[in-house]
Amino acid sequence: MKLSIYGTHRVIAEKVLPQAAKKLDNTPICYDNELLIEVDVLNIDSASFHQIKTQANNDELKMQEIIKNIITSQGKMQNPVTKSGGMLIGEVKEIGKDYITDLKIGDKIATLVSLSLTPLYLEDIISINITNEQVKIKGQAILFQSGIYEKIPNDLDEKLVLAALDVCGAPAQTKKLAKKDNTVLIIGAAGKSGILCAYEAKKQVGINGKVIGLVNEKEQVTLLKELGLCDEIILEDALDSITVYEKVSALTNGNLADLVINAVNVENTEMTSILATKDLGTVYFFSMATSFTKAALGAEGVKKDVNMMIGNGYTKDHAKTTLDILRESKKIKDYFIQRYV
Repeated sequence: MKLSIYGTHRVIAEKVLPQAAKKLDNTPICYDNELLIEVDVLNIDSASFHQIKTQANNDELKMQEIIKNIITSQGKMQNPVTKSGGMLIGEVKEIGKDYITDLKIGDKIATLVSLSLTPLYLEDIISINITNEQVKIKGQAILFQSGIYEKIPNDLDEKLVLAALDVCGAPAQTKKLAKKDNTVLIIGAAGKSGILCAYEAKKQVGINGKVIGLVNEKEQVTLLKELGLCDEIILEDALDSITVYEKVSALTNGNLADLVINAVNVENTEMTSILATKDLGTVYFFSMATSFTKAALGAEGVKKDVNMMIGNGYTKDHAKTTLDILRESKKIKDYFIQRYV
């Protein structure tokens, strides 16, 4: 068998990369160019978790059954509806002789590649935390040489780290995209990724810039005010594109947003993002519920010349950027501990 740094040797009966594969070989044997991890917790991505919870009518036992069926049938945790996965935290169990790393057996790490391409062998699901989207399991996972990871730092709780790093691409991309004096709209600003993006956007736009948060619950408005992350807050359904557009227009004197970050976990918010963006502005679709067909054709249909960016979960130093936010902001850290640990 020819081993690949991208893990194609684990793909069953197809000539595709692991993320696109229908099924992976999840045998918990460490090949020479792999890392074997004893898994503690899966952090299911928000769009996937929301879909599974809805399908199961909030019943934890039914959710366990759905997750078990996905992993058993595919050899990985890739939601067949959303096509997304999440990430995991675990302990290094074995290191292949050709795997290049500074890790040691017993190190605790969080993987920074999607569960949708990670071979995962499930022995049992111990529990599901409905609140923080984390699933405690007994099982093993494989990390390919091309995969990235972060050692769990000593100064932060490991479940806090897992929760934050699951969305670390979003605030890191925000750091790159938001410019001084920009107006930034964050759709889903009270969610995990939304909060981190709002903090980073506020840093980048400066005192003359503006961060607008869009949420759909009064409790979320209260939360954003307590965290002090947004200059303006819109309470509205993200599915109501025209109303959101009108409210953003009113708050910006008709100029709209330079940058819109879509961080919600529901479908059909593409046009809300596009309409709220000024011509030649940028929409960053971090949401895994995004339909890029709807976004592309929708922008054309309303004659909007905007730059649309796929929510790449990786950018340089993305883990460091996110962990630094937790170190810099006691309010965010305390809230994340309360909400996700």
